[in-house]
Amino acid sequence: MKAIQREMQKQGLDVYLGSRIRTLTWTLDAFIPWRSYVVIPAEGIPTLFTFVIDAARLADESWLDEDHVRAYAPMGGMDQISAVSDFIRDELRLRKGRLGYEDGMATYTAEGNLTHYEYTRFKEALDGIEFINAHEIVDSLSIIKDPGTINRFRKASLIVDEGHKAARAALENGGFKGMTEAVIGGIGALAMRKAGSVSEWNFAGLNEISSGYRTGLGACTPPTNKEIQAGDALMLDFHAMFQLALGDHSHNYLIAPATPRQRWHADNFVALVQAVLANYRAGTTPSTLAQVMMDLAESRDCADFVVPGCEHGIGLFGDEWRIGAKNDGPFPYWTDPDHTYQVDEMVICAMQYACPTEGIGFRYENPLLILKEGCEVMSKYPLAIEEIG
Repeated sequence: MKAIQREMQKQGLDVYLGSRIRTLTWTLDAFIPWRSYVVIPAEGIPTLFTFVIDAARLADESWLDEDHVRAYAPMGGMDQISAVSDFIRDELRLRKGRLGYEDGMATYTAEGNLTHYEYTRFKEALDGIEFINAHEIVDSLSIIKDPGTINRFRKASLIVDEGHKAARAALENGGFKGMTEAVIGGIGALAMRKAGSVSEWNFAGLNEISSGYRTGLGACTPPTNKEIQAGDALMLDFHAMFQLALGDHSHNYLIAPATPRQRWHADNFVALVQAVLANYRAGTTPSTLAQVMMDLAESRDCADFVVPGCEHGIGLFGDEWRIGAKNDGPFPYWTDPDHTYQVDEMVICAMQYACPTEGIGFRYENPLLILKEGCEVMSKYPLAIEEIG
């Protein structure tokens, strides 16, 4: 919090109004699912404003005391705009000055940027205060992970491995027969819950499962009631959450009998993942890694099946997309392809191989800690595409 306030001082901000899930999670260390706002003053303790039904829990689970967790409700003077604006004017005594808020663009729904309606109403209620888009303060400070947060990610990843172990045991020796994508996702989820996960956190469908032709459809596959069949490719993308840190690992199988062509695709993908993992380190960039991957794909004559990107960002709950904190890349609010990785930065190695015309595809996701030389792979589940039946 003091680091945020130092950056606020540098930018001449008198107050910071955080509304994104990533900001709420990172600053308050609590699961905050309802529309909420954190008001960070130039000095002192922040105050959270959340939906009335969740206020008591957050006073208990966050590091804030009861005086700094406020409820809003659909009652006179207690709505979101009134509650936050009155606090800024009357308790922080801010009538003029500069307010930092969060705006931008994202690829997933639950980002939490201030909406046009909220912005307009806050501007009216806080007349005389200048509004400055200041989300880069949080983005820049949170990109490097502290040792405790890194350990949370390690634990979350080992929990995901337990899900994969349980899934494999359920599938082998003909166990897949009559089993649906939804059921194998549930088997993995139960094992992860037993190991300490509290959520399958992903916004794209909890645990993502695809089998057969669905493996070639792309990188968003909520499980269906489709039954797993002999001869299918099978992709299991499991997610866990431990103390707001996110475990995310994808593992792929070929359900016997596999054809030589399926094996060729599988061997290509494993080789591509191995090559990319070998090149992660401080000082490299997303574009460099993508080039390594595409050069190898060209040499193996499978470039048409490879999505030309190999990672996405990762943070605590609600922060899982953009790599880099500044918006000076070619496409604002997307990953900067020339972002230079730093020691103790974390990313998700995320690779997609898809051949929809042949009904086959694979996915690899795994949190990585960037080191001076190389990287630490968080999930320890073996990299392979086995044939099981």
